[in-house]
Amino acid sequence: MAEEKKNIAPVKLELLIIIVENGKGSFYGDLVQSLGCNFQFACHAKGTADSAMLRRLGLSDYDQTAVFCVVQEDKLDEITEALESRFRTIRGGKGIAFAVPFSSLIGKTVYGFLAGDERVTEGQNG
Repeated sequence: MAEEKKNIAPVKLELLIIIVENGKGSFYGDLVQSLGCNFQFACHAKGTADSAMLRRLGLSDYDQTAVFCVVQEDKLDEITEALESRFRTIRGGKGIAFAVPFSSLIGKTVYGFLAGDERVTEGQNG
């Protein structure tokens, strides 16, 4: 019996970038993880916007945290709505978020991990 070919890319992935004040990166990383994001990475960032621009965004200084997240395209609306809600309601929790579609090719196992597809990652070591 011939092995049936499976579509390995059933969902499209987006790179979501969230920029918030220092000290808030873990909170937003945890938030997106609770909404189905399998991968997030936070790092210290130094902005280039002038003070007036930072005030309009609700950020008080140049020191920020950038959180990079890989999310499924179909979960993006839910995640961005949750972020928008938190930006409005949490003291010192304002920031900016935007998404960029993945356009490059990635390996089958990496795609499976990032997409949360256990079919691909079953039986893989490490």
